[in-house]
Amino acid sequence: QLVRAVGAERAARLEKRVKEASRAFAAERYPEARATSSAIAREAPTVVAVRELFGLTLYRMGRWKPAVEQLEAFRQMTGSTEQNPVLADCYRALRRYDKVDELWEELRDVSPDADLVMEGRIVTAGSLADRGDLRGAIALLQSTGKAPRRPQERHIRRAYALGDLYERTGDVPRAREWFRFVQEHDPEFVDVSRRLRSLG
Repeated sequence: QLVRAVGAERAARLEKRVKEASRAFAAERYPEARATSSAIAREAPTVVAVRELFGLTLYRMGRWKPAVEQLEAFRQMTGSTEQNPVLADCYRALRRYDKVDELWEELRDVSPDADLVMEGRIVTAGSLADRGDLRGAIALLQSTGKAPRRPQERHIRRAYALGDLYERTGDVPRAREWFRFVQEHDPEFVDVSRRLRSLG
């Protein structure tokens, strides 16, 4: 794609800069990653990997609107739902709940890998809670069934989200139950130990 966008000679230089931006992103040096990926995106706007990296960097920096622009470009150019959860989270931050619902329906219908679907489910549940529908948010997460005995990260993320939602409804016993599940399987997960202590 780089060769088609800028020619073979220039592509070699840009490829090196893409790798630099990727390394900066992986190291959480987001301003550096943004500066580099932004410059490449201007020069080669048809390269989907660059638009994706630039969008994810903006997302990590809390730059919701420009992140949407880049991730929507990635979505349109590829037809992929891979970044739907991240894009939905941007729209959630912007209170564009109609777009959150649209992206969730698209993701759910395509049914890609389980981790991606769960992430989309968690974001959508969060947006329902933002709208005051805590019961609907809980139902969406509970619909995936019981927690497995040997949970993967997606199950732990779901359990934490359920603990948070139950605490917000005032159901302390259930909130404690879900937070304990998280602590049992990943005691360092986010602030779960503090959340449990706060529940008494």
